[in-house]
Amino acid sequence: MSVLRLDSLYKSFGNLVVTDNISLIVDAGERHVIIGPNGAGKTSLVNQIGGQLRPSAGRVLVNDHDITGWPPDSISRMGVARTFQRNNLFQNLSVVENIRLALEVRLGNPLNFFAPVGRDTAMSERATQLMAQVHLDGDGARAARTLSYGEQRQLEIAIALAGEPELLLLDEPTSGMSPSETARMIALIGSLPRTLSILMIEHDMKVVFSLADRITVLHYGKVLATGTPAEIQANDRVREVYLGMVH
Repeated sequence: MSVLRLDSLYKSFGNLVVTDNISLIVDAGERHVIIGPNGAGKTSLVNQIGGQLRPSAGRVLVNDHDITGWPPDSISRMGVARTFQRNNLFQNLSVVENIRLALEVRLGNPLNFFAPVGRDTAMSERATQLMAQVHLDGDGARAARTLSYGEQRQLEIAIALAGEPELLLLDEPTSGMSPSETARMIALIGSLPRTLSILMIEHDMKVVFSLADRITVLHYGKVLATGTPAEIQANDRVREVYLGMVH
């Protein structure tokens, strides 16, 4: 069963077409990675799925529910979470406080954002579980601003997971990371349960081929190819347009 289906999705800004009739399926439990040269329309596509952009035409379906053009908060309630290319954290709050904020939103309690962390035992236990899941256990009291760049990206994933999504959208999760940070992120994403489906934009081919079940290659807003990692590596057109550009 598909968790996400895009039907002939199209987006333009005047004469500039950024998404050109894209159809794509992400199956339950799948790790699906989108690659393509700069300007291929990768982030624009994910923004339409997440509600940050409204498609000009076509449909976005999550678990067969048409969510096309819905606002991000409504899409989140349908079980879709995402991270962005740039960190989106409360830098002066601690790791556990950032996670607690996300848990409060999940429970519909935004007015309780700054309640004492120890007030709710179940919520504190869940925050501890999430920190362990993203390899930040023991770092709960640290201010987000004191984390390394890679650790901040790990915290972003914990915040996304706090919403208990079925589909996680990751926009270049290893961008700007050192090799050691990239290795930790590969291990983290690889350890996530298969009850969670992932659609990820990524430029690092080591990351792509370490994690992907299927790969979709975009070129000028169109799908150039979709297939397994082996099929994509063997595709002459993909090698010409994209893989041959990777050094």
